Amino acid sequence: MTTKVYIVYYSMYGHVEKLAQEIKKGAASVEGVEAKLWQVPETLSEDILGKMGAPAKGDAPILAPNDLAEADGFMFGFPTRFGMMAAQFKAFLDATGGLWRTQSLAGKPAGLFYSTGSQGGGQETTALTAITQLVHHGMIFVPIGYTFGAGMFEMEKIKGGSPYGAGTFAGDGSRQPTELELEQAFHQGKYIATITKKLKGSA
Repeated sequence: MTTKVYIVYYSMYGHVEKLAQEIKKGAASVEGVEAKLWQVPETLSEDILGKMGAPAKGDAPILAPNDLAEADGFMFGFPTRFGMMAAQFKAFLDATGGLWRTQSLAGKPAGLFYSTGSQGGGQETTALTAITQLVHHGMIFVPIGYTFGAGMFEMEKIKGGSPYGAGTFAGDGSRQPTELELEQAFHQGKYIATITKKLKGSA
């Protein structure tokens, strides 16, 4: 019996996408788990994106909101905008009213990951404010806590992420996720996949 984990993300400059790719690898490393990457639709025009210097989108397909019901578990990722999820991802979730009405996602586990511009830019508030979306759908929020071990206590190097989930700092856009941040993302993918598989098996 295959367990499906959807890694659904929005990424403007590629930082969240890099985390998503590692999360997929981690989830796929769990036997019996099928992990798939999905993007949410862009809401900005090509003209505006060009003026913002945004690169071309990755190859992951666009997910229709109702198709969320096909998965057993989720990882949702997005950059922060003033300490909350980017509007593109919020618009995607706003279109899930049909799933909310039928509670089609209730009881399914979900984790969060994110990117911020600075160390005080919302590494915890971005995830904390996103939990309300999961609550209204009746989903089970699965934080990573301190299961990443020593990597959670790194003090010598700048590292994104928190007990809420994996994360990275984009800075002015030139900084890319570090090896440690990618390792944390891989861990989170494996962690959510393991829990999703257990929950499906006990259902």
